[in-house]
Amino acid sequence: MWTLAFLPFEIDPMMASIVAFIAVFGGAVAAIFMMQDASSKEIEDRLDVLSGKKKAKTKDNQVTREALVKESVQGLAGFSEKIMERFTNIRLLFVQADTAIRPEVFFMIMVLSGAVGTAFAVAMRAALPFYPLVFVICAILPFGWLMFKRSRRFKRFGKQLPDAMELVARALRSGHSLNSALKVVVDELSDPISKEFNIAFEEQNLGIPIEDALKHVYIRVPNMDYKFFAMAVAIQRQSGGDLAEILDKIGRIVRDRFRIMGQVQALTGEGRISGIVLMALPLALFVAVWKLNPEYVMLLFTDELGRKMVAAAVVLQVIGAYTIKKIIAIKV
Repeated sequence: MWTLAFLPFEIDPMMASIVAFIAVFGGAVAAIFMMQDASSKEIEDRLDVLSGKKKAKTKDNQVTREALVKESVQGLAGFSEKIMERFTNIRLLFVQADTAIRPEVFFMIMVLSGAVGTAFAVAMRAALPFYPLVFVICAILPFGWLMFKRSRRFKRFGKQLPDAMELVARALRSGHSLNSALKVVVDELSDPISKEFNIAFEEQNLGIPIEDALKHVYIRVPNMDYKFFAMAVAIQRQSGGDLAEILDKIGRIVRDRFRIMGQVQALTGEGRISGIVLMALPLALFVAVWKLNPEYVMLLFTDELGRKMVAAAVVLQVIGAYTIKKIIAIKV
């Protein structure tokens, strides 16, 4: 128990931590809902103006029908530049992972996950310094799931790409146009490549040039092999040439790369397992010693030298993980 200088009564550190967490969490949720309400109100006002339900106001700080039309035209003109700027936007991660969860909802899931993990640590009577660490680790778990889902979708897209290129090449040889060849890929192959090619097909039907539609696919799925495909299409549209033969050669090269990558994965398997063991061993030993003798381990958090040792150990772990990853990461 401890006492603040300006308070005449004692405060339980556990209760203070819980109250502070509830206050911060409640403020974050309130801010999210306020932003959602403001955004929804603005969208409803715009729709009412366009549908004629609400009179157009002529003040400079109000939206009018003419201003909306002008804004739409300018937005279409600068679409390609804006979509490149949004590459670093967090919302693009959800598009790339093909999940319908909104970023604000996902943030709440992360906070709730951290709160559940902290509550479990309290129920297990863990030491107080572990609570922030448990909260951060549990809050990061949903983000790790999102990145895993995104990475798995990218890998599936890459594996389907050679089949898609050969299918487009055969469709071109049989007399189809490039646009209809994309539709053949949509009909014959499965998700995710069918979904991405269907988006490109619909975009070019709406008037977007096929080269730009394929570039938009690369923004959603940044695959280097697909970039070669998009560049080949753009060059062929400008200078001509046998696109079917080019796609056959690219597809053959991609298949050879996958074969070599499989061999590299087999040869570097021992290094990857060694890296996992070396990274997990200190944590496992820490947990084991903490279970056997908690007071011995708590010196690392209560003593100044112990905290410095923990910080140095974390930095060395990160450096070691990065070094091992660079050693076993062989580019093909």
